[in-house]
Amino acid sequence: MSIADNVRSVEERIAAAAQRAGRAASEVTLVAVTKGMDAASVREAFQAGVRQLGENRLQEAEGKLPALQDIRAATTWHMIGHLQTNKVKSSIQVFDIIQSVDSVRLGEALDKRADGPVRVFLEVNVSGEASRSGFRPGEVAAALEEMRRCRHLDIRGLMTIAPMVDEPEQARPVFRELRQLGKRLGLSELSMGMTGDFEVAVEEGATMVRVGTAIFGPRPGSRDSSLRSE
Repeated sequence: MSIADNVRSVEERIAAAAQRAGRAASEVTLVAVTKGMDAASVREAFQAGVRQLGENRLQEAEGKLPALQDIRAATTWHMIGHLQTNKVKSSIQVFDIIQSVDSVRLGEALDKRADGPVRVFLEVNVSGEASRSGFRPGEVAAALEEMRRCRHLDIRGLMTIAPMVDEPEQARPVFRELRQLGKRLGLSELSMGMTGDFEVAVEEGATMVRVGTAIFGPRPGSRDSSLRSE
């Protein structure tokens, strides 16, 4: 199947999951994760209607953008990987949305370097995995209160990554907890769900899903066939 065929398939699956949950498909934004993909593949996704693009690393985005300048204004680029504070200034120039704010320190660094509003999501480590970045659920309220004092931060919502599981259904409690946390905090935007579990995430209230493999196929050199692969 072509990238265009894959995009249509993912969109249909999102729509079906939304319908099962009594939601409209228009409530869910598809972010195509372009990690490991070349500019030509990104352009093909754009031609298939994709306008939201996600990258895990600043350097990779910087390497692709020169070949995509003609479509840059029509796309929104999301930073979805771990962001080091020493790369904040460059990231603000490259990305439109930073989804991986995992500490107050990083939020303050973004605020300090920004000349205008910076749209961000707070990353929450709902599952408590030691290998994952993000706030613990119990830390988010205090962090949110502190970062709301930053005049340039536009805090749009919460983001999480579910743990690697054998069945997508096993990720449901993680997505449900993020939805409940967002509701308590008055944050309605929820970025959750990847290739292996995005339908469950949509059923649990995701407003944004981050999908790579189901659109572009396996990344070059990747042997990762896990269900929650991007």
